[in-house]
Amino acid sequence: MSVTIYHNPKCVTSRKALGLLRDAGIEPKIIEYLKDPPSKTKLTELARLAGLKPRALLRKKEKLYKELGLDAPDVTDAQAIEAMLAHPVLIERPIVETDGKAVLGRPPERVEDILPAAKSSKSSKQK
Repeated sequence: MSVTIYHNPKCVTSRKALGLLRDAGIEPKIIEYLKDPPSKTKLTELARLAGLKPRALLRKKEKLYKELGLDAPDVTDAQAIEAMLAHPVLIERPIVETDGKAVLGRPPERVEDILPAAKSSKSSKQK
């Protein structure tokens, strides 16, 4: 299984999600998206794989979010994507992708939803 995490090492939530992956025995490909931002095609694909509108990948706590007017209800998906391309800091994190699925890891435990190994270890821990 191939797993990729779009990660910000300074983010506590992103570090927790990475830790959950590693605890499940998975060493993901780590993409520090602030240094190596995803393309327009990849951002669009990640949103689709996660079942989200591109707006849902916007980091609403980021100062630029309001400064750029991205909180307006009429912001389109294309405008959201363009804003994230121009300012990768606006990409919510972490995003984990595997086997044709993706999830926004907020809270970090959401990454377990797309990992079969993590699901089985989670259910065995609950027994």
